[in-house]
Amino acid sequence: MAHQSSDLTTSLTQLGQANGAGDKRALYLKLFSGEMFKGFQHETIARDMVMKRSLKNGKSLQFIYTGRTTAEYHTPGNSILGNSDGAPPVAEKTITVDDLLISSAFVYELDETLAHYELRGEISKKIGYALAEKYDRLIFRAITRGARAASPISKSNFVEPGGTQIRVGATANDSDAFLSDKLVAAFYEAAAALDEKGVSSSGRCAVLNPRQYYELITAVGTNGLVNRDVQGTALQSGNGIIEIAGIKVYKSMNIPFLGKYGTAFGGTTGKTSPSNMGSFIGPAMENASGASTGINNDYGTATEMTAKSCGLIFQKEAAGVVEAIGPQVQVTSGDVSVVYQGDVILGRLAMGADYLNPAAAVELYVGATAPSAF
Repeated sequence: MAHQSSDLTTSLTQLGQANGAGDKRALYLKLFSGEMFKGFQHETIARDMVMKRSLKNGKSLQFIYTGRTTAEYHTPGNSILGNSDGAPPVAEKTITVDDLLISSAFVYELDETLAHYELRGEISKKIGYALAEKYDRLIFRAITRGARAASPISKSNFVEPGGTQIRVGATANDSDAFLSDKLVAAFYEAAAALDEKGVSSSGRCAVLNPRQYYELITAVGTNGLVNRDVQGTALQSGNGIIEIAGIKVYKSMNIPFLGKYGTAFGGTTGKTSPSNMGSFIGPAMENASGASTGINNDYGTATEMTAKSCGLIFQKEAAGVVEAIGPQVQVTSGDVSVVYQGDVILGRLAMGADYLNPAAAVELYVGATAPSAF
């Protein structure tokens, strides 16, 4: 019997090819897994840690300071018309609302119709995260400024306590910021300073870099923090350090830290950067002084904030935030949607922040010289 001499590998019909050429799987369907890998948000915590006030029918909010007064013995026959020194002294602090902060995205209706996944809700979340992150960063910068400032009460012989700066470690190395025993010592020093300056023990908290926070946990038992719960399940959960010297401890990627937000690597920090960090991790400080576009309060220039800050300890009165428009997300509809055949998803926020009581703010720093006031 005669056999047809043909090579099946060349005559085989490739159903996945386009016009019999190219990728053999080009026409096969890509199936949606149901999973969307998202840009991660950092925890935002500052809003409820400070004095928050709502503002309507005005551009700024006034806070009044009253200093101390004295006591004296009365001389019989003398009129009592108030202390001769005019005490107590009074001063003010005004927090102004910055310009409207926005984040937005346009969603084309046809794209939504053709897409096999829903992104509108996810876009709304990301817009909200962007606003919240900015909110935290401005508040923490305001607290940092307060820790370097004198009190608004400056009447001779009646000057009230100002901010506090505490050095972590004793070398010039940035790596001191990660030494748990040095951090614990700084906490107790900060607690003592707040006590001595008459700051309430209620509402005291601290915000550290995540690596500092975890360093405190892993070194429990050797750094002076002895807690049997921390050495058990709490240690394994990564949430073991609750308080040090009555100060509640939190972690954040939004605090000023060695000239960046949240984390800094390289140099003499003693910590190496994980690979593939992306462009949103540990960004450098931006200019946010009163001369910057949209800013009506002073959060410091990049140069002023590139000092050796490595943590904040403060009480609720350390800073205030004024909100004219709280964080909210809006979506267009009606005629606008018809004209543009899509919707704009808009997040907006109108707020301003500044320090209030400098005595309630403590900045941790490394290096021989404390960061300068601004």
